[in-house]
Amino acid sequence: MRPGPRRSISQVDIVDAAFRILEEKGFAAVSVRGVAAALGLTPTAMYTYFASKNALLRAMVEQLLSTIDLGAASDARLAWRDRVGALAGALRARLAEHTGAMVLMTSGPLDGPHALGLNEALIAGFTAEGMPPADAARAAHAVRAYVLGVAAIDAAERAGDGATSVGSTGPEALWTDAARFPLTAATADAARADDAFRWGLDRLFDGLVAVPAALSAS
Repeated sequence: MRPGPRRSISQVDIVDAAFRILEEKGFAAVSVRGVAAALGLTPTAMYTYFASKNALLRAMVEQLLSTIDLGAASDARLAWRDRVGALAGALRARLAEHTGAMVLMTSGPLDGPHALGLNEALIAGFTAEGMPPADAARAAHAVRAYVLGVAAIDAAERAGDGATSVGSTGPEALWTDAARFPLTAATADAARADDAFRWGLDRLFDGLVAVPAALSAS
């Protein structure tokens, strides 16, 4: 019996396969050869879709960011803090959905259409407050850096869940010794609370708005 015609492979298929490898084997395993093997393609055939590994990684970043709803950024009914805060929260949530997303996001420049769209929305959120465009661009950069930093900590904590238990012995006990680190132990819940992210974001907003205002008043 003859096999049926082979289904054509799309760029979406390739990116989906790359994400499966990322989830199952980690970032280091994501390669042109690895994705080609997963799809039954030759590496040469893969290059007709993506000219390099960097091109593949950029496509993965774009897919990661493609589902972030930028609508809140243009909702005039919301205060600018809520608009920018919604974008920051959506980015953090999206990064939490994929193992290895943090490494992926820092694998190259964020210059694809969806990445630039997110940046545009962040800048627009600050210009709505009356901030000059150059300052708004710097503020958008600061927000992205804050979100990526928190997302990295989130990922590290998820990776460590269950790995250490109170009362354990050996080197790992260092991190659960409340007597040696009383302030850390006493404030652990506050530092890990869901609202800690927004608390830090609000303090960042306070500083970003206060500095230009102070400069203009001097």
